[in-house]
Amino acid sequence: MVAQFDQREGSSDGGAILLKAAERRYRLMERLAECLRDERQAAKVDHPLEELLAQRVFGIACGYEDANDAARLSADPVHKMLLGRDPREGLDLASQPTLSRFENSARSKDLYRMGKALAESVIERHAQRLHGRARRITIDLDPTDDPTHGAQQLALFNGYYDTWCYLPMVGFITFNDESEQYLFAAVLRSGKAPASRGALGILRRTLPLLRERFRKARIRVRLDGGFANPELLEFLEAQADVEYVVAMAKNAVLKRRAKPLMRQARKLSRQSRKTEHVYGEIRYAAQTWPRRRRMIIKAEVVREGGKDPKDNPRFVITNLPQSPRWIYEQIYCQRGDIENRIKELHYGLQIGRTSCSKFRANQFRVLLTAAAYVLMQELRLRAARTDCARAQVGTLRERLLKLGARVIVSVRRVVLHLPTAFPFLHTFRQVALALGASPG
Repeated sequence: MVAQFDQREGSSDGGAILLKAAERRYRLMERLAECLRDERQAAKVDHPLEELLAQRVFGIACGYEDANDAARLSADPVHKMLLGRDPREGLDLASQPTLSRFENSARSKDLYRMGKALAESVIERHAQRLHGRARRITIDLDPTDDPTHGAQQLALFNGYYDTWCYLPMVGFITFNDESEQYLFAAVLRSGKAPASRGALGILRRTLPLLRERFRKARIRVRLDGGFANPELLEFLEAQADVEYVVAMAKNAVLKRRAKPLMRQARKLSRQSRKTEHVYGEIRYAAQTWPRRRRMIIKAEVVREGGKDPKDNPRFVITNLPQSPRWIYEQIYCQRGDIENRIKELHYGLQIGRTSCSKFRANQFRVLLTAAAYVLMQELRLRAARTDCARAQVGTLRERLLKLGARVIVSVRRVVLHLPTAFPFLHTFRQVALALGASPG
């Protein structure tokens, strides 16, 4: 047996044509490219900004998070097609040095506009999908850690994570009771940024967009601990159509107020020899708050095998009128699924590949990764009622995109010859049809 890498008309990313179809639903490349300023000499430009951006986004979605892979992929016929070039005669794609210069060229204003364009594209897409009708829209914001290993700007030591890092914040939107949380914001922050930094700006930009597209929807904001600062709470309460559920860190006053409930939880736990919890509520005002707010208390005693019982009181601020148990279990706890989305960004698309020396270039990379994730979420949406309906990003890539293909070009058409021994053909066909392919 002899193996030779000499198939010039072949590609290992034959399924990536689905990404191009998904991108047409959002027009992401066009909108994001419009936010950038091209200062190159027009006569010497071989690769327009929109193509450079698309090359990076499609590459990240296919598993090539580094620009270093550009040399091998420059003549790939499928990746040429994704950029609208002739797969055989078209100009090769941009090189790694060109892509690196592109990533380092973004200005702060460009990045702000790109973040806004990303949110607008996602909200507009789902407004079209739902015909502008939604009963409730839930916004989740959450920071995550991005360890760094070099001399990147604003990569600072964080004692909580015990490492040098960035602390990006990501935002997701959920429509009605759907299981999917759609990414709409990704903001890179320094390694010592407070949890709430940037949250107010994201909400101020996003709420008007949601109100414009979903005029009758009730908006709900769910936030974890660290977001309960006076300015943010005042902003949320000033919005007549916004419900909020915001966790708050423990302090001496709250623990003292929770003592009666904790005694009940301990008694129940001693009787059952299991983890028990009791719910209650109080009216509470911190020293910097102008008024008292409703505080939900979850008094919990945790029991694990071979360990002593452990008190675990939790506190949540809300303006919702329902019972404490319902608010905590049915609303607040449901935000936990955002951790799965963040893991996808880290392990499926490598959003932590922020290895540029400039902070702005790393923010640019984060936005490119966010755009790639938006396209992958569109594929998952179109895979409804298949075995990929809840698949992770990595699984979607392996099953739908990593497909060996031979590209044949004639005068009239381009034909992709895909393998007949393809175990996920049914899913691929359904996704392709849902994205506008014609059966033949």
